[in-house]
Amino acid sequence: MPSRAPAHAVAAGERLLALDVFRGATIAAMLVVNNPGTWGAVYPPLLHAEWHGWTPTDLIFPFFLFIVGVTTHLSLAARRARGDADGQLVRQILRRGGLIFLWGFVLSAFPFFTTGAVPGLADPSFLDRIAYRFEHVRYLGVLQRIGIAYAAAALLTFRTTLKQQVAILAVLLFGYWFAMTLLPIPGHGLGALQLDSHSDNLAAHLDRWILGLDHIWAGSRTFDPEGPLSTLPAVATAMLGVLAGRWLGSGKPLGERIEGLFAAGFVATALGAAWGWSFPINKNLWTSSYTLFTAGAAAAAIAACLWIIDRMQVRWWTRPLEVFGVNPLVAFVGSGLMARLIYSLVFVTLHGERMSLEAAVYGTLFAPWLEPRDASLLFALAFTGFWLVVLWVLYRRRIFLRV
Repeated sequence: MPSRAPAHAVAAGERLLALDVFRGATIAAMLVVNNPGTWGAVYPPLLHAEWHGWTPTDLIFPFFLFIVGVTTHLSLAARRARGDADGQLVRQILRRGGLIFLWGFVLSAFPFFTTGAVPGLADPSFLDRIAYRFEHVRYLGVLQRIGIAYAAAALLTFRTTLKQQVAILAVLLFGYWFAMTLLPIPGHGLGALQLDSHSDNLAAHLDRWILGLDHIWAGSRTFDPEGPLSTLPAVATAMLGVLAGRWLGSGKPLGERIEGLFAAGFVATALGAAWGWSFPINKNLWTSSYTLFTAGAAAAAIAACLWIIDRMQVRWWTRPLEVFGVNPLVAFVGSGLMARLIYSLVFVTLHGERMSLEAAVYGTLFAPWLEPRDASLLFALAFTGFWLVVLWVLYRRRIFLRV
C-alpha cells in the first residue's frame, strides 16, 4: 500500500541513506542491462557471462538479494522494538514473501493469453489462448526467487543465534556444493563432470523434472536460472545480507561498522574467488563460490556507499538513486510490464514494415545517428530515464508501494 518510506533506521536517531541509494543503484542497473535497443549490439560488460565466470551484470541480482537481507534484519528489529509479537512478524514475512512471488508470477504470465499460434488449433478462441498461456507459463523468475529467498532467510534468522545462522549457511553452501559435484547423474557420472554442461548438471535435471519443459525459462528450454535447487544458495545470499544487517544494527560507531563491513567483504570475496577453482563462479547455477564472492563484493560496495554518503556526507549525487531505491517494486514490475508491451506485444507499421514499438522507436530515434552499441546503450539509458521520471513523480507525492 502507499506509505512514507524514509531512509532505513538503524539505531535511535540514525538514518542510513546509503542503503536506499545502494538498492536504487541495483534497480537502475537492472533496467539498463535488461532493456537494450537491440540484443545484437551490447557492450560485453552489460551482458551476463555465457556460463562460468562473471561480468558486472552478474553482480546485480545478488547485490539486490544481499540488500534485501540487510534491510530485512533492520526492519524486523525495528518492528520488534515497537512491540510487535512474534506471530505478527511471521505473518508479515509470509505475506510479504507471498506477495513478491505473486507479482513475479503476474509478470511471467502477462498478458495472460498467447498472442501467437496455438498448436493443434487453426482458429483458437480467446479462452483457448488463455489456457495455452497458463499451460506454458514460467513458474519461477527473478521476483519469485526474491520472494522465496526473502521469506526463507527471514524465517531462518528470525529466532536463531549467530552460531546457528552460520551453521545454516554452511549447510546450504557446502550441501549445494556436495550435491552438485558428488551426486551421480544417471547416464553421466558424477555431477562434477557435468558442471560445464548447460543441460546435464544436477540443477538442470531437477528443473526439468520438477517444473516440466513447458514451465522453465524459454531462453534455454533445458534449465531455469531461477530453478528450485539453485534457489537454495540464493537463500544463503540473503542470509549473508542479514548478517551484514546485524552488524550495521549493532550500535557501534559508524566508522567501525564501515571498516568491519569492508574487511568482511574483502575476505568473503577472496574466499569465493578461491572456491571458484573447484566449484566455478556461475550465476546460472548460483554456485556456492558465486554466492560468497558476490556477497563479499556487495558488502564492500555498501561499505563504500556508507563511507561516502553517511560518513563523509557527500550526497549531491544520491537523489536519483534514492528515488529508485525507495520504490523498487514499482520500478521492477512497471518496467517489466512496459518492456513486455513495447518489445513483443505492441506493433506498428513504419515505412511499410510491421515491427514492435521498441524496434520502431530504436530505429527512428537512436540507430540512424549512432554506432550500434552506442545507440543500443542510449536506448537503455532513455528507458531507465523514463522510469526515473515516473518514480520521481511518485517520490515528490510521497507515494511508495510496500508489500
